[in-house]
Amino acid sequence: MADVYDRHYAHDRGRVYYDHICDMALEDLPRDGRLLDLGCGTGLFMTRYLASGGTAAGLDISRGMIARARQRCNGCEVAVGTAEQIPYRDGTFDAVASILAFSYLQKPEAMLRESFRVLKPGGTIAVCTLGRNLLTALVPVIYRIGEKVHIRRIGMADFGEHYYRDGEIAALFAAIGFEDIRVRRCSFAHRDLHDPVFSLARKVEPFVEERIPQLAYNICVSAKKPD
Repeated sequence: MADVYDRHYAHDRGRVYYDHICDMALEDLPRDGRLLDLGCGTGLFMTRYLASGGTAAGLDISRGMIARARQRCNGCEVAVGTAEQIPYRDGTFDAVASILAFSYLQKPEAMLRESFRVLKPGGTIAVCTLGRNLLTALVPVIYRIGEKVHIRRIGMADFGEHYYRDGEIAALFAAIGFEDIRVRRCSFAHRDLHDPVFSLARKVEPFVEERIPQLAYNICVSAKKPD
């Protein structure tokens, strides 16, 4: 999976798509703090945070991902682990982030409770994940149709992912006790689009995000632990 992950997000269209999501998360995080990246993959977001002047640690359930992250983020604490049971003490981190992993959690409330616990008072969490819109609502239906007609790859694979609505994900954060919750939509130019459609989507992406965010593919949430 580490090779697949890097092919998806470290090169060409995937890198453009991934960087755009990362930029939105970084806007809300302290630049010189200590970050915990949940579902850190091969360390791509951690390297972005390190470049901003902070330090970083990462958890992922894949040993292959962690091995790649350890190579990419020399000196960072990275380990195999789950977001639902974080192996750090209370109040350890200034920031927690999760990029494109939240939708695959079976117990998102547990992840948020653990994130709240390991954050210092006043610490910030930023999550970017899959958002529900007219297009993404059709993904499970299209996949099931593909299975019935014995076509294994139509659109995205079915990993049991959840596509969040704005109010739905904001309510999850509020229930845990987070404050200053900010929900935004981003990324109209999805990496699975091919040229020339991808190039066109990139040109209109700022307009879509500002004027018709319901068409954006991803949802980004930031919030703070009370002081």
